[in-house]
Amino acid sequence: ELEEDLSVEQMEEKANTGDARAQSRVLGQHFLMLAEEKDPDLNNRLAVNWLIKAAKQGRMSAARLLQRCWIQKKGVTPENEADMRKLSKEGKFELAVRKAAMMMYWRLNPDRKKKVAVSELLQNVSQVNAVPAGGTATRIPAPTSGQTQKIIESMVSTDAKQLVDLDDFVEMTKKYAQGIVPTVPQYGSQDSSEIESPDLLDRKGKMLQYPLHAVIEMKEHLFDWASRAGVQWLSTLIPTQHVNALIFFFIISNLTVDLFAFVIPLLVFYLSFIAMIICTLRIFQSSKTWENFKALTSLLTRFEPGLDVEQAETNFGWNNLEQYLYFIFSVFFVIFSFPVADKKWIPCSELSTVAIFFTVLSYYSLSPAAAAYARRAIFIEVASNLCCLTQLLPEDMTGLRFLGHTFTTVPLGESVVLKLSIPCLLYIYLFYLFFSMARTRGFRGTYCFLIPYLVCFMWCEFSVVLLQNSSAVGLIRTCVAYFLFLFALPALVFGLAIMLFIQLFKWFIELELTKMIVTLVICAIPVTLRLWTRFSMSILDVLRSFTQWGPVKFILLCISMVILFFSVYVYHAEGQKVYNSTLTWNQYSQACGPPAWESKGMAQTQIFCSHLQGHRVTWTGRFRHVRIAETENGAQSVINMLPVFIGDWMRCLYGETYPKCDLKNTSQEEEELCQIKALAKHTCHVKRFDSYRFEVTVGIIQDGSSGAEDAARDIILMASNEFRQVLLNLKPGNIVEFSTKLDGRLGAKAPAFELKAIHCLDCASSWLTGGRQVKIERDFRRTTVRAFKFAFDFFFSPFLSAEI
Repeated sequence: ELEEDLSVEQMEEKANTGDARAQSRVLGQHFLMLAEEKDPDLNNRLAVNWLIKAAKQGRMSAARLLQRCWIQKKGVTPENEADMRKLSKEGKFELAVRKAAMMMYWRLNPDRKKKVAVSELLQNVSQVNAVPAGGTATRIPAPTSGQTQKIIESMVSTDAKQLVDLDDFVEMTKKYAQGIVPTVPQYGSQDSSEIESPDLLDRKGKMLQYPLHAVIEMKEHLFDWASRAGVQWLSTLIPTQHVNALIFFFIISNLTVDLFAFVIPLLVFYLSFIAMIICTLRIFQSSKTWENFKALTSLLTRFEPGLDVEQAETNFGWNNLEQYLYFIFSVFFVIFSFPVADKKWIPCSELSTVAIFFTVLSYYSLSPAAAAYARRAIFIEVASNLCCLTQLLPEDMTGLRFLGHTFTTVPLGESVVLKLSIPCLLYIYLFYLFFSMARTRGFRGTYCFLIPYLVCFMWCEFSVVLLQNSSAVGLIRTCVAYFLFLFALPALVFGLAIMLFIQLFKWFIELELTKMIVTLVICAIPVTLRLWTRFSMSILDVLRSFTQWGPVKFILLCISMVILFFSVYVYHAEGQKVYNSTLTWNQYSQACGPPAWESKGMAQTQIFCSHLQGHRVTWTGRFRHVRIAETENGAQSVINMLPVFIGDWMRCLYGETYPKCDLKNTSQEEEELCQIKALAKHTCHVKRFDSYRFEVTVGIIQDGSSGAEDAARDIILMASNEFRQVLLNLKPGNIVEFSTKLDGRLGAKAPAFELKAIHCLDCASSWLTGGRQVKIERDFRRTTVRAFKFAFDFFFSPFLSAEI
């Protein structure tokens, strides 16, 4: 394939000058043939070097020869190994982009400099739009000069003095054509080690030239060193680990299951909703990047008409899936938290309008190719949802309500029901459109068309769910509020500021603000000292290190940790279990009580009775007595760690003051406090934070009325603080019905079980006999099932519905 009138040396010279780019490939083939005859190491190495040059110019045949050499390990050296590995893996699309980028670079660099400044590249943008002589670009639409300049500016650095060579420009163009959008370099966030040397030299020069400046700088360094040393000294004096533990246990001891069940779903819902909004705004912003990307592909096809534009669009969709995946994760968190959260604290009317707005915004953020497929889908989805919403109309509007009427239901198994209706038929056609989107371009339409449209789909579905939970008055209030927000924003801001000031003033009057500030300060001191001494940097730097992930990643991480912690609790939760074992107390006493001890011995009895572990029983017995097994008071533990004067102030701030005891009209509780006031060391107490754990002794009721009750058969019930009011009002000898789970030292004397429920059968007080005091054990499993049902209906209703 060599030209006969050219020697090898002449071809090398022409290849180096770029006058005949095909000569690099021809030389590579020539040296490969020479390697089969003589000196294989040298000739293979020379062949690989020339093939690398040809592959960088976009030669497909050179890339295939280079791939063969890489597989056969011909001519591989430490210097060319990286280039061989990279170029041998590139396909037809990457090589076409290389060829077009190289031609565009020489258009931007008509003087053929080895390196050219960014400013000079931008000055020669008009050269790119010039049609090459004898080219076919006249039939291909190209972007304007302004669009081309924006593309070049987005690809290269913002530093106008930065020099760019051919390889750098080709790599940047190749990444952009694959949908990897370059990020703007943050020059202010460089590593301090990279700029330390010139800055240090500059400081030395200033020290010699300006002695006063040197003294001031030394003073700043001394202050910085003294502050760090002082903080470390303080951290050694203050037991931060113990204070952290005490504060943690104080917070945990005041958190109840009801508070967790109320706060966590709302927290997850609002954080996920904010993440959905952020992701949608980023997706809308990336639509601008899509415009630049389309202009770039159009520009590249001007130089290489054989460039696969569909492949470029597919690469762009694949490499920009991150925000879509974050959005889908956020949607799942919203769906699972919404049915569990308290709807009184969710403004469904206001959020429904927000969801409708983002439905429209996400539709307009679709690429033109995806919008062509999504136009019918969004029409069908809106029509189906409007038909479903007709069921909210008054019953006398039968004509409109017929559009959402369910004609019949077909059970599909035990938990799923097919609802035949007009919305169901529309939904079936919608799923067919989804499948059509996904199978486009060999199922690469899944991430090019379907996943981008799912953002619009989920916002639309969520807006329907919020509208179903809204009221007419709420929607009117929302419209008026948004109207005022647009046209009376200054007045609204002023009114909100006044309301906030009034609320803060009320908090201050009620000392709630003082308590909140003191609590935050106490919690922040050990955490601040710990972070400062551990990281040896400012707290802002520590927070900045977390925010580098971005708000969406940080929000999803927090939600995942909360749900993980809560799911562990749900897994171990008892739920509303039924305590209906057929095992009676008399049977247990005969098998595991004194008769069994006499015949088998206590150890053998315990081994035998261990088979009864897990029985949930409800027995009736005689209440003997109750005692406090342990007391927890996190506030008292923290206050005892503080100095006396601070502890007394904190005790009065968070606790209660002892009564004056000089008033005639005092309650029974105040009279009891007056008796102990003289012996107390302080004027205030924090006993309202006490949490008790009780030991309740219950005896078995004998069958015969004259039979003496055996104390050896008594059992001990461990009760939590929520049984406090009932247990403190029981009298010895009361007949109680209790539920428990057999666990622990079965077969031993006085076994201890956890009290699950108790009911006094012969108490005089009406509030003791009126109901059964049950240990608060929320049925989290049922709540989880309800969340799964809502999620299933969210995606498949009105086509399918879950019946759980």
